[in-house]
Amino acid sequence: MHSPLPVLALLSNALIWGLAWWPFRQMLGAGLHPLWATALMYAAIVLGFSVLRPGLWRQMRAVPALALLALSSGLNNVAFNWAISIGDVVRVILLFYLMPAWAVLLAWRILGERPTGAALARLALAFAGVLLVLWPAGSADRLGTALGLADALALLGGFMFALTNVLLRRLQAVPGQARMLAMFSGCLLMALATAAAGHALGRVPAFPPFDIAWAGVAAALALLLLAGNWALQYGAARLAAGTTAVVMLSEVVFASGSSMLAGAAEPTLRTLLGGALVIGAALAAAWRR
Repeated sequence: MHSPLPVLALLSNALIWGLAWWPFRQMLGAGLHPLWATALMYAAIVLGFSVLRPGLWRQMRAVPALALLALSSGLNNVAFNWAISIGDVVRVILLFYLMPAWAVLLAWRILGERPTGAALARLALAFAGVLLVLWPAGSADRLGTALGLADALALLGGFMFALTNVLLRRLQAVPGQARMLAMFSGCLLMALATAAAGHALGRVPAFPPFDIAWAGVAAALALLLLAGNWALQYGAARLAAGTTAVVMLSEVVFASGSSMLAGAAEPTLRTLLGGALVIGAALAAAWRR
Protein backbone atom coordinates (compact mmCIF):
# COMPACT_ATOMS: atom_id res chain seq x y z
CA MET A 1 0.00 0.00 0.00
CA HIS A 2 1.28 3.47 -0.90
CA SER A 3 1.73 5.89 1.98
CA PRO A 4 -0.67 8.87 2.00
CA LEU A 5 2.02 11.11 3.55
CA PRO A 6 3.33 12.61 0.26
CA VAL A 7 -0.18 13.64 -0.80
CA LEU A 8 -0.93 15.01 2.68
CA ALA A 9 2.33 16.96 2.54
CA LEU A 10 1.36 18.56 -0.77
CA LEU A 11 -2.12 19.32 0.52
CA SER A 12 -0.54 21.01 3.55
CA ASN A 13 1.59 23.20 1.30
CA ALA A 14 -1.43 24.07 -0.87
CA LEU A 15 -3.46 24.91 2.24
CA ILE A 16 -0.74 27.24 3.58
CA TRP A 17 -0.48 29.14 0.30
CA GLY A 18 -4.23 29.02 -0.28
CA LEU A 19 -4.82 30.79 3.04
CA ALA A 20 -1.75 33.07 2.87
CA TRP A 21 -3.85 35.96 1.58
CA TRP A 22 -5.39 36.43 5.05
CA PRO A 23 -2.19 37.00 7.11
CA PHE A 24 -0.78 39.26 4.37
CA ARG A 25 -3.91 41.39 4.54
CA GLN A 26 -3.75 41.42 8.33
CA MET A 27 -0.17 42.71 8.17
CA LEU A 28 -1.13 45.28 5.54
CA GLY A 29 -3.96 46.46 7.76
CA ALA A 30 -1.49 46.80 10.66
CA GLY A 31 0.80 48.98 8.55
CA LEU A 32 3.27 46.46 7.09
CA HIS A 33 3.24 46.37 3.28
CA PRO A 34 3.43 42.84 1.79
CA LEU A 35 6.80 43.63 0.19
CA TRP A 36 8.35 44.57 3.53
CA ALA A 37 6.61 41.57 5.09
CA THR A 38 8.09 39.23 2.46
CA ALA A 39 11.58 40.67 2.98
CA LEU A 40 11.27 40.40 6.76
CA MET A 41 10.09 36.79 6.78
CA TYR A 42 12.67 35.53 4.32
CA ALA A 43 15.42 37.44 6.13
CA ALA A 44 14.62 35.36 9.21
CA ILE A 45 14.62 32.14 7.16
CA VAL A 46 17.92 32.94 5.40
CA LEU A 47 19.50 33.87 8.73
CA GLY A 48 18.44 30.51 10.16
CA PHE A 49 19.94 28.65 7.20
CA SER A 50 23.16 30.66 7.48
CA VAL A 51 23.57 29.77 11.16
CA LEU A 52 22.64 26.10 10.85
CA ARG A 53 24.20 25.31 7.45
CA PRO A 54 26.86 27.94 6.61
CA GLY A 55 28.46 25.62 4.05
CA LEU A 56 25.43 26.02 1.77
CA TRP A 57 26.67 29.44 0.65
CA ARG A 58 29.76 27.78 -0.79
CA GLN A 59 27.59 25.28 -2.65
CA MET A 60 25.52 28.14 -4.06
CA ARG A 61 28.54 30.07 -5.32
CA ALA A 62 29.74 26.94 -7.12
CA VAL A 63 26.60 26.93 -9.33
CA PRO A 64 26.15 30.34 -11.03
CA ALA A 65 22.86 29.21 -12.58
CA LEU A 66 21.30 29.36 -9.10
CA ALA A 67 21.31 33.16 -9.46
CA LEU A 68 18.59 32.88 -12.13
CA LEU A 69 16.63 30.53 -9.86
CA ALA A 70 16.92 33.10 -7.07
CA LEU A 71 15.66 35.84 -9.40
CA SER A 72 12.65 33.90 -10.68
CA SER A 73 11.67 32.59 -7.25
CA GLY A 74 12.04 36.04 -5.71
CA LEU A 75 9.89 37.77 -8.32
CA ASN A 76 7.32 34.96 -8.07
CA ASN A 77 6.93 35.55 -4.33
CA VAL A 78 6.97 39.33 -4.57
CA ALA A 79 4.29 39.40 -7.27
CA PHE A 80 2.03 36.78 -5.69
CA ASN A 81 2.22 38.15 -2.13
CA TRP A 82 1.52 41.70 -3.29
CA ALA A 83 -1.32 40.64 -5.59
CA ILE A 84 -3.27 38.61 -3.02
CA SER A 85 -2.93 41.46 -0.53
CA ILE A 86 -4.63 44.05 -2.71
CA GLY A 87 -6.73 42.22 -5.31
CA ASP A 88 -9.77 39.98 -5.57
CA VAL A 89 -8.34 36.68 -4.30
CA VAL A 90 -10.23 34.41 -6.72
CA ARG A 91 -9.27 36.52 -9.73
CA VAL A 92 -5.63 36.67 -8.61
CA ILE A 93 -5.40 32.91 -8.05
CA LEU A 94 -6.96 32.11 -11.43
CA LEU A 95 -4.61 34.45 -13.30
CA PHE A 96 -1.66 33.06 -11.35
CA TYR A 97 -2.58 29.52 -12.41
CA LEU A 98 -1.90 30.35 -16.02
CA MET A 99 1.45 28.93 -14.85
CA PRO A 100 1.11 25.53 -16.64
CA ALA A 101 0.62 27.36 -19.94
CA TRP A 102 3.73 29.47 -19.39
CA ALA A 103 5.61 26.28 -18.48
CA VAL A 104 4.91 24.80 -21.93
CA LEU A 105 6.52 27.79 -23.64
CA LEU A 106 9.44 28.02 -21.22
CA ALA A 107 10.21 24.29 -21.38
CA TRP A 108 10.26 24.62 -25.18
CA ARG A 109 12.74 27.50 -25.01
CA ILE A 110 14.94 26.40 -22.07
CA LEU A 111 14.72 22.59 -22.06
CA GLY A 112 14.16 22.03 -25.77
CA GLU A 113 10.88 20.19 -25.13
CA ARG A 114 8.90 20.84 -28.31
CA PRO A 115 5.15 21.02 -27.44
CA THR A 116 2.75 18.54 -29.01
CA GLY A 117 -0.47 19.53 -30.71
CA ALA A 118 -2.38 18.63 -27.54
CA ALA A 119 -0.09 20.86 -25.47
CA LEU A 120 -0.70 23.79 -27.83
CA ALA A 121 -4.45 23.16 -27.60
CA ARG A 122 -4.24 23.30 -23.79
CA LEU A 123 -2.19 26.47 -24.11
CA ALA A 124 -4.90 28.09 -26.25
CA LEU A 125 -7.58 26.94 -23.77
CA ALA A 126 -5.73 28.50 -20.84
CA PHE A 127 -5.15 31.83 -22.60
CA ALA A 128 -8.80 31.91 -23.67
CA GLY A 129 -9.76 31.51 -20.03
CA VAL A 130 -7.50 34.40 -18.99
CA LEU A 131 -8.98 36.63 -21.68
CA LEU A 132 -12.45 35.76 -20.39
CA VAL A 133 -11.41 36.68 -16.83
CA LEU A 134 -9.86 39.99 -17.92
CA TRP A 135 -12.39 40.99 -20.59
CA PRO A 136 -14.21 44.17 -19.50
CA ALA A 137 -17.98 44.25 -19.34
CA GLY A 138 -18.12 46.97 -22.01
CA SER A 139 -16.01 47.39 -25.10
CA ALA A 140 -12.88 45.39 -25.78
CA ASP A 141 -11.13 48.73 -26.33
CA ARG A 142 -10.95 49.03 -22.56
CA LEU A 143 -9.15 45.70 -22.11
CA GLY A 144 -5.86 47.44 -21.36
CA THR A 145 -7.37 49.77 -18.78
CA ALA A 146 -9.28 46.88 -17.18
CA LEU A 147 -5.97 45.25 -16.25
CA GLY A 148 -5.27 46.42 -12.69
CA LEU A 149 -2.08 46.23 -10.66
CA ALA A 150 -3.19 43.02 -8.91
CA ASP A 151 -3.96 41.41 -12.30
CA ALA A 152 -0.55 42.33 -13.71
CA LEU A 153 1.19 41.05 -10.58
CA ALA A 154 -0.74 37.77 -10.72
CA LEU A 155 0.25 37.20 -14.35
CA LEU A 156 3.88 38.05 -13.59
CA GLY A 157 3.83 35.75 -10.55
CA GLY A 158 2.47 32.83 -12.57
CA PHE A 159 5.10 33.33 -15.28
CA MET A 160 7.91 33.45 -12.72
CA PHE A 161 6.52 30.39 -10.92
CA ALA A 162 6.60 28.48 -14.21
CA LEU A 163 10.18 29.66 -14.84
CA THR A 164 11.13 28.54 -11.32
CA ASN A 165 9.72 25.05 -11.93
CA VAL A 166 11.52 24.72 -15.27
CA LEU A 167 14.80 25.86 -13.70
CA LEU A 168 14.37 23.38 -10.84
CA ARG A 169 14.11 20.60 -13.43
CA ARG A 170 17.23 21.86 -15.16
CA LEU A 171 19.12 22.14 -11.85
CA GLN A 172 17.91 18.85 -10.37
CA ALA A 173 21.52 17.66 -9.92
CA VAL A 174 22.21 20.53 -7.49
CA PRO A 175 21.72 19.59 -3.80
CA GLY A 176 18.19 20.38 -2.64
CA GLN A 177 19.17 22.56 0.31
CA ALA A 178 21.40 24.72 -1.89
CA ARG A 179 18.44 25.25 -4.24
CA MET A 180 16.22 26.13 -1.29
CA LEU A 181 18.70 28.68 0.05
CA ALA A 182 19.00 30.23 -3.42
CA MET A 183 15.21 30.54 -3.64
CA PHE A 184 14.87 32.00 -0.14
CA SER A 185 17.74 34.45 -0.76
CA GLY A 186 16.09 35.53 -3.99
CA CYS A 187 12.82 36.17 -2.17
CA LEU A 188 14.64 38.33 0.36
CA LEU A 189 16.64 40.35 -2.18
CA MET A 190 13.80 40.84 -4.69
CA ALA A 191 11.40 41.92 -1.94
CA LEU A 192 13.91 44.44 -0.57
CA ALA A 193 14.75 45.80 -4.02
CA THR A 194 11.10 46.08 -5.08
CA ALA A 195 10.05 47.65 -1.78
CA ALA A 196 12.85 50.23 -1.99
CA ALA A 197 12.00 51.05 -5.63
CA GLY A 198 8.29 51.22 -4.85
CA HIS A 199 8.94 53.53 -1.90
CA ALA A 200 11.08 55.83 -4.06
CA LEU A 201 8.22 56.00 -6.60
CA GLY A 202 5.63 56.64 -3.92
CA ARG A 203 3.82 53.32 -4.39
CA VAL A 204 5.04 51.59 -1.21
CA PRO A 205 5.01 53.16 2.27
CA ALA A 206 8.14 53.20 4.42
CA PHE A 207 8.93 50.32 6.74
CA PRO A 208 6.76 50.97 9.81
CA PRO A 209 7.81 51.16 13.48
CA PHE A 210 7.72 47.85 15.31
CA ASP A 211 4.23 46.68 16.18
CA ILE A 212 3.44 43.35 17.79
CA ALA A 213 0.25 43.25 15.67
CA TRP A 214 2.20 42.59 12.48
CA ALA A 215 5.35 41.11 14.02
CA GLY A 216 3.51 38.13 15.50
CA VAL A 217 1.71 37.40 12.23
CA ALA A 218 4.97 37.68 10.27
CA ALA A 219 6.79 35.27 12.59
CA ALA A 220 4.00 32.69 12.44
CA LEU A 221 3.69 32.95 8.66
CA ALA A 222 7.46 32.61 8.19
CA LEU A 223 7.38 29.32 10.10
CA LEU A 224 4.41 28.12 8.08
CA LEU A 225 6.06 29.00 4.76
CA LEU A 226 9.21 27.15 5.80
CA ALA A 227 7.13 24.11 6.76
CA GLY A 228 5.20 24.40 3.49
CA ASN A 229 8.40 24.44 1.44
CA TRP A 230 9.66 21.34 3.23
CA ALA A 231 6.28 19.64 2.63
CA LEU A 232 6.46 20.51 -1.07
CA GLN A 233 9.98 19.12 -1.36
CA TYR A 234 8.95 15.93 0.48
CA GLY A 235 5.77 15.31 -1.50
CA ALA A 236 7.01 16.27 -4.97
CA ALA A 237 10.06 14.01 -4.62
CA ARG A 238 7.85 10.97 -3.96
CA LEU A 239 4.99 11.42 -6.43
CA ALA A 240 4.69 11.53 -10.19
CA ALA A 241 4.80 15.03 -11.66
CA GLY A 242 1.22 14.75 -12.89
CA THR A 243 -0.04 13.72 -9.45
CA THR A 244 1.81 16.62 -7.85
CA ALA A 245 0.27 19.08 -10.32
CA VAL A 246 -3.26 17.81 -9.67
CA VAL A 247 -2.88 17.91 -5.87
CA MET A 248 -1.38 21.41 -5.96
CA LEU A 249 -4.45 22.70 -7.81
CA SER A 250 -6.26 22.28 -4.48
CA GLU A 251 -4.71 25.65 -3.63
CA VAL A 252 -7.33 27.20 -5.92
CA VAL A 253 -10.09 25.57 -3.87
CA PHE A 254 -8.59 26.64 -0.53
CA ALA A 255 -7.98 30.22 -1.65
CA SER A 256 -11.28 30.68 -3.48
CA GLY A 257 -13.41 29.07 -0.78
CA SER A 258 -11.81 30.91 2.13
CA SER A 259 -11.84 34.30 0.40
CA MET A 260 -15.49 34.03 -0.63
CA LEU A 261 -16.49 32.97 2.88
CA ALA A 262 -14.54 35.93 4.29
CA GLY A 263 -16.00 38.36 1.75
CA ALA A 264 -12.59 39.08 0.18
CA ALA A 265 -13.70 37.97 -3.29
CA GLU A 266 -16.82 38.45 -5.40
CA PRO A 267 -16.29 36.40 -8.55
CA THR A 268 -18.55 37.10 -11.51
CA LEU A 269 -19.93 34.44 -13.82
CA ARG A 270 -17.38 35.52 -16.45
CA THR A 271 -14.54 35.04 -13.93
CA LEU A 272 -15.79 31.59 -12.97
CA LEU A 273 -16.15 30.49 -16.61
CA GLY A 274 -12.68 31.78 -17.46
CA GLY A 275 -11.28 30.12 -14.37
CA ALA A 276 -12.86 26.82 -15.41
CA LEU A 277 -10.96 27.01 -18.72
CA VAL A 278 -7.65 27.82 -17.00
CA ILE A 279 -8.00 25.06 -14.39
CA GLY A 280 -9.31 22.65 -17.02
CA ALA A 281 -6.17 23.20 -19.11
CA ALA A 282 -3.97 22.63 -16.06
CA LEU A 283 -5.83 19.45 -15.14
CA ALA A 284 -5.61 18.16 -18.71
CA ALA A 285 -1.83 18.68 -18.69
CA ALA A 286 -1.47 16.97 -15.33
CA TRP A 287 -3.71 14.07 -16.32
CA ARG A 288 -1.69 13.38 -19.46
CA ARG A 289 1.56 13.37 -17.45
